[in-house]
Amino acid sequence: MTSVALPRLRRSVLYVPGANARAIAKARMLPADVVILDLEDAVLPEAKVAAREAVIAAAAGGGFRAGEVVVRINGLDTPWGRADLAAAGASGADAILLPKVRGPADVAAAEAVLATGGFRQRLWLMAETPAAIVRMDAIAAASPRLAAIVMGTADLAAALRVPGGASSPALAPAGALALLAARTHGLDIISGIYPDLADAAGFAAACCADRAAGFDGKTLIHPGQVDTANETFGVSDADAAAAAALVTAWDEAAARGSGIAVVDGRMVERLHADEARRLLALHAAARHA
Repeated sequence: MTSVALPRLRRSVLYVPGANARAIAKARMLPADVVILDLEDAVLPEAKVAAREAVIAAAAGGGFRAGEVVVRINGLDTPWGRADLAAAGASGADAILLPKVRGPADVAAAEAVLATGGFRQRLWLMAETPAAIVRMDAIAAASPRLAAIVMGTADLAAALRVPGGASSPALAPAGALALLAARTHGLDIISGIYPDLADAAGFAAACCADRAAGFDGKTLIHPGQVDTANETFGVSDADAAAAAALVTAWDEAAARGSGIAVVDGRMVERLHADEARRLLALHAAARHA
C-alpha cells in the first residue's frame, strides 16, 4: 500500500537563542512543531561566530523532537550572513530563515549561495520590513525553495512607529498582505510573537485571533507557550469528526451526480469538502507527531 504524505505541522514555531547551550538542549525535548535556532536577534555581535558553531553542530547532530529545525541566519548584508548561510546549508537543517528581507533580490542572493553549494534546504523568510510588505507578492514568488513566511511583528512595529509594539492591531493590514501572498504562492504563514510572557490569557487570545485571521501557526519565545499554540492551531477530535462527516456527505452526493450536499441544514460544496480534507490531514499529522 502506498502511504500518503502528511502535511507539515507548523502550529508552534519556537525561537531558541543560538548562544544559549542550555536552551538548545531543552529545545530538543519540547513538543514544538518547529525549532528556530537563532543566530540573529538573540545573539550579541561578539558571540556571533561561537553561536554559529554551536547552532550548526546542534542542527547537524539532530535529536530534536520537533518536526523541523530551522536556522535563522544574520542578514546577508552583515559581516556574518554569508558564512551563516553556507554553514547552515551544510548542516542538514531542514530550512534557513532569512531576516530583514526587503525584496526578491534578497531571496535570489540566498538561492544562489545554496545552489552553488549544492544544498537542498528550503527557505523561510521574515516579513518584518516595510519594503518587504509592499513587495510581498514578488518576494513570495522569488524562489521554488520558499516554504513559509514568518511575520516579524516586533521589527515591523518599530519600523512603522506603531504604538503598542508587536501586539498592536495596527499591524493587521501587513499581516493580511503577507497572508494573500502566502496563499497565492502555496506557502505557509506564521504569525508574530506575543511578547508578554506573564500574560497567558492574552497569549491564548492572540493565538485564537491569529488562527481566525488565517495564520497556520505562531512564533514563540518561551517553551511555556508551546502547548497553547499546538492546541489553538491544531484540529480537535471533535472538529475532525465533523470534517469526516462532511466529506462523507459530499462523497455520497457526488456519487449521486449532485454538486451539493446538505449537512446539519448547511449547504456543502466541493470547496467545503476540500477544506475538510485538509483539516483531516492536519489532524492525522498531529497524531503521528
